[in-house]
Amino acid sequence: MRSAPVHVRDLTPGQTRVSIAIIAVLFFIFGFVSWVNAILIPYFKIGCELTHFEAYLVTFAFYISYLVFSMPAAHLLKRTGFKRGMMIGFWVMAAGAFLFVPAALTRTYGVFLGGLFTLGAGLAILQTAANPYITVLGPKETAARRISVMGICNKGAGILAPLVFAAVVFKVTDTDLFARLATMAPAEKATALDELIRRVVMPYACVGTALLALGFLVRWSPLPEIDTEHESADVAEANADKTGIFQFPHLILGAFGIFLHVGASVISVDTIIPYAQSMGLPLLEAKAFPSYVLTAMICGYVAGILLIPRFISQLAMLRFCTSVGVVLSILIVTAPGTITYGGHTTDISLWFVVLLGFANSLTWAGIWPLALDGLGRFTKVGASVMIMGLCGNAILPLGYGWIADHHSVRSAYWIILPCYLYLTYYAMVGHKKRHW
Repeated sequence: MRSAPVHVRDLTPGQTRVSIAIIAVLFFIFGFVSWVNAILIPYFKIGCELTHFEAYLVTFAFYISYLVFSMPAAHLLKRTGFKRGMMIGFWVMAAGAFLFVPAALTRTYGVFLGGLFTLGAGLAILQTAANPYITVLGPKETAARRISVMGICNKGAGILAPLVFAAVVFKVTDTDLFARLATMAPAEKATALDELIRRVVMPYACVGTALLALGFLVRWSPLPEIDTEHESADVAEANADKTGIFQFPHLILGAFGIFLHVGASVISVDTIIPYAQSMGLPLLEAKAFPSYVLTAMICGYVAGILLIPRFISQLAMLRFCTSVGVVLSILIVTAPGTITYGGHTTDISLWFVVLLGFANSLTWAGIWPLALDGLGRFTKVGASVMIMGLCGNAILPLGYGWIADHHSVRSAYWIILPCYLYLTYYAMVGHKKRHW
C-alpha cells in the first residue's frame, strides 16, 4: 500500500535527517556505478580492441539513456511515488549489471553497451526522484549545502570505484601483458583478451544481486513520500497561467547548463587516464588520476558545506566555480611545462585537468535550486528535463574522442571552454529569466 505524501514543512527534524541519510546512500551508489566508467573505457579499449571514439561509446550508451528515459521516469514517479519509483530504478539497474555476464563470456562490445544503457535507464529513474527530493527537503537557500553532502557521497564512491575495479579485475602482471599484445599471434591474443574481459563476470553478478536487494530495502525504508504536487499560494498565483514546462525559461536554460556541465565534468574524469597514458604513464599508474579529480571535487563540496550560506551565497559560489572552469580549460591546452608531483612526472596540464574537479564541484549544486525555483506542481516534470541534460555525458565525450583521434588528446580539451563560458552566463544572467 502506497504511503500518503506529506509536505516537507510537516517533517520532523528527525525525519529530515533520516531522509537525508537514505538519499546520501543512494548518491553513493549513483557515484560508484557512474564513475567506474573512467576505468571501463581503457579496459574495453584494450579488451575489445577499440579506437578512442569507439571506447567513448561507453559514456554515450550509459548517459544517452537519461535523454530517453527521464521524461517517462517523471510520469512513472507521478503514478508510483518516489519510493516505488526508486525500487523500480534499482531493479532496472540490476538487469543492466547482469547483462555484463553474457557480454563478457562472448566478448561482445555491443552487449556491454546494452548493459550500460540499461544501467543508465535505472539511474535516470533514481536521479529523477532523488535530485528534486533533496532539493526541496529544506530551505532553498541551503539547497547547495545539502546537494554538497550528496556530492561528497557521490564522488567518494567515484574515488573508490576505479580503484576497487582495478584491484578486482587487474593483475600485477597485466602491464607486461599489455606490452606483449601487439606482438602476439592472433589466436594467442584472442585467448588473452577473452581471459581479460571475463574477469568482470563475478563483480557484475555481485553488483546485480546487490542492486536487486537495494530495491527492496529502499521500498520498505522510512523514507517519507514528499508532496510536490500541491503549491503554496504565492507559487500557485505565479504559475496560474502556466500550462507547460517550456514556459519556465530559467529551467530550460538551466537544463542546457546541466547538459554542458556534466559533459565537461565527465570529460575531466573519463579522459584523464588516456591523457596520462599519452605522457608515458602506464595504465596501472594512470588509474589513480580519476580519483585525484574526484578528490578535488570533494574539496569543493566541503568548501560549500563550510561557507554556504554563512560566508558566501550559493549563487556567488556558482559564479566563482564557473569562472575558474573557464581559466583552467584555457590553461590545459596552452600552459607549457613538466612537473613532478605525488610521485608522478607529467605535463603540468594534467594537473589542471585534476583541478577541474574543484571547478565542477558546486556547479551542479548551484544550478539545481535556481532552475527548480518556483516550479510548484511542475517540479517532477522539471526535474526530468534537468535529468535529460545528463545526456551531455553521452555526447560531449564523443566529441572529445573524435577530436583526439583527428588531432591530439590535448587539443581535444578545447571542447570544454564553451561549456564553462555558457555556465558563467547562466550564473550571471540566465537564471534570472522568467519570460522568453
